[in-house]
Amino acid sequence: MNYELKLQKEVEDWERQLFKPPGWLEKTSKTIGTRINHIIPPKVHTVITTTIKSIVRTALFGAEYTPRRSVQHGLDLETADEEAKELFTLYQKIAVAEGAGTGAGGIMFSMVDFPALIGIKMKYLFETAHVYGYDTKQFSEKIFILKVFQMTYSGAENRANLLDSIKHWHIEKEQWVSDADYSKNMDWESFQKEYRDAIDFRKMLQMVPGIGAIAGAWANYTILEELREFAMNAYRLRRLHDDTEDKRTSYRMDPI
Repeated sequence: MNYELKLQKEVEDWERQLFKPPGWLEKTSKTIGTRINHIIPPKVHTVITTTIKSIVRTALFGAEYTPRRSVQHGLDLETADEEAKELFTLYQKIAVAEGAGTGAGGIMFSMVDFPALIGIKMKYLFETAHVYGYDTKQFSEKIFILKVFQMTYSGAENRANLLDSIKHWHIEKEQWVSDADYSKNMDWESFQKEYRDAIDFRKMLQMVPGIGAIAGAWANYTILEELREFAMNAYRLRRLHDDTEDKRTSYRMDPI
């Protein structure tokens, strides 16, 4: 079995796993996270919402997250996967160090970790796009990154819609050549709530005195791992489609 066929099966298995009913641990974590959420100071939630708006706008309309590395055109999918794994290892180490350092400082330092962690994740996603051969200077690629970010931390219904969008990106991307009003039309409240709910239990443990450093490192480790899973599989889906189309085009152009 060649690598593409093996990967196709892995991606299909991953898609099925996405919509399995949550297990006991997931349900318990969400319940505890919801309870903790009610006792967290409102200013913490304000920080999260403000941070998400600011960083997403920077990602869409700025150049701060544009990687220095060039777009890796021409890499076969297996090589791209290996480079993506190496890249992830680097960013996960950065996130773990960030979580441990801010977790040791208690609730005020943990508030600093929210924007830092989101920034780390955005940088990772932009770098990953270049590894798989997609240029983040294009507005449509920035929108794709945002959809991957949303899908990682969204609920089942929204996740299904985002996955469908990602699977048909070769069509949908045509509408995203440029749109300065995109961020204005976003439902920021739902966006930040889904993100917050997805990480609440882990990140709130980071604010508990005595275990903050350990909890912060663990939280950032697992949160980055989730992002890696979604990011790599999203770009694998695109490459599997795009590489197949490239082969078909090449076949049609070859002289008989």
